[in-house]
Amino acid sequence: MSYTKYKYGKAAVSVSDTSAVVRFTLQNTGARSGAEVVQVYVADRKSSLKRPAKELKAFRKVFLQSGESKEVELKLDKSAFSFYDDRQGDWVLEPGEFNILIGSSSSDIRSKSRVKL
Repeated sequence: MSYTKYKYGKAAVSVSDTSAVVRFTLQNTGARSGAEVVQVYVADRKSSLKRPAKELKAFRKVFLQSGESKEVELKLDKSAFSFYDDRQGDWVLEPGEFNILIGSSSSDIRSKSRVKL
């Protein structure tokens, strides 16, 4: 729990073949210094197997003084988009669209983006 407030900027996601880099600005808009644990969730828009609505794939604790802003960068490798298929006995990365969700918790999403692999 933090004793200050944070503003999340719009996420920019750059994609390569099987990975992505998520960038956004985090600003401490409160009167106190503090730390925020930013979290990145991936949601597969269409999967051959049932998957959770969103899966936590990256996180980072960011320390900010009151009024300070920082550019935050989190990398999502191939495993962030893959799932274990027990029929095949292996990890599978299906091509398609994924939602990238950024926030302070799974119930507090502050920025969204969509990517295609």
